[in-house]
Amino acid sequence: MAKITMRQAISQALWEEMERDPMVFILGQEVGVWGGTYAVTKGFYDHFGPERVRDTPIAEAAIIGSAIGAAMTGTRPVAELMTINFAFSAMDHIVNEAAKLHYMFNGQMVLPMVIRTVGGGGRQLGATHSQTPDAIFAHFPGLKVIAPGTPADAKGLLKAAIRSNDPILFIEHSTLYQVRGDVPDGDYIVPIGKSTVQRPGEHVTIVTYSKMLELSMKAADELAKEGIEVEIVDLRTLRPLDIDPVIESIKKTNRGVIVEEGWKSFGVGSEISSRIYELAFDYIDAPIIRVAQKEVPLPYNQTLEQLALPQIDDIIKAVKEVL
Repeated sequence: MAKITMRQAISQALWEEMERDPMVFILGQEVGVWGGTYAVTKGFYDHFGPERVRDTPIAEAAIIGSAIGAAMTGTRPVAELMTINFAFSAMDHIVNEAAKLHYMFNGQMVLPMVIRTVGGGGRQLGATHSQTPDAIFAHFPGLKVIAPGTPADAKGLLKAAIRSNDPILFIEHSTLYQVRGDVPDGDYIVPIGKSTVQRPGEHVTIVTYSKMLELSMKAADELAKEGIEVEIVDLRTLRPLDIDPVIESIKKTNRGVIVEEGWKSFGVGSEISSRIYELAFDYIDAPIIRVAQKEVPLPYNQTLEQLALPQIDDIIKAVKEVL
């Protein structure tokens, strides 16, 4: 087991799967000669060649449309969108074709395709390039949505996604690429659709995923100094959603805080809190609190951007309030 960055873990997963299965190929803007916007596919073009590492025009609809066609004919494309904000340009392909073709044609075809993309704020990229629209895509049956928060999960879940016969949106947070963590060597797989307890505790349950896992863990470290032990459940996959570990944790702690980077209105936290109330109402001793981004387009100014995004102090405040 090595301690590597999330960038390295994702790159490792892609490389291993391309070596394992010649039907896996990559396509997207700057993935080849340039090595990827975030250097994830650096060196891939020289090793695997232009047939399996394909640079495309700046045309997201063409990238996803091509991936759908390739998947239908037996290959396993990994299509990269430079940012999830550009997925809106391919929305019809993603939610009306990729998510539905298997169902609409009565299972006569499968779509083993992965859409890798980058989400989240914190890099001063402005309101149109810093969004966290995860809940929008998780709304559609037929499309699996994965958003890992650790390097190990990033590797294991990406390998599982590439081997899956379903269309999968794989969301990588833009500020997590340099985060380091222990990652098992070799053929390491994490099952899709399984939430996990990242930190055990007894006083409050925090439910979170992706970048907000990192902040929640740091908040839990600070709260532990005051004798408050927080249990953290990492969703990892938004669709299919594994709510059982969340419910079991709530039954133990009787209190919950949900932390997400997206906007609170109609978001992931809304869905989680609704399910908690539906499935564990008798165990709840205080109203669930949601921590989320301020309801504004994310500012470009660094100070204002950080004010709009959830912070460690926001999580600490919420935990103390629910207690």
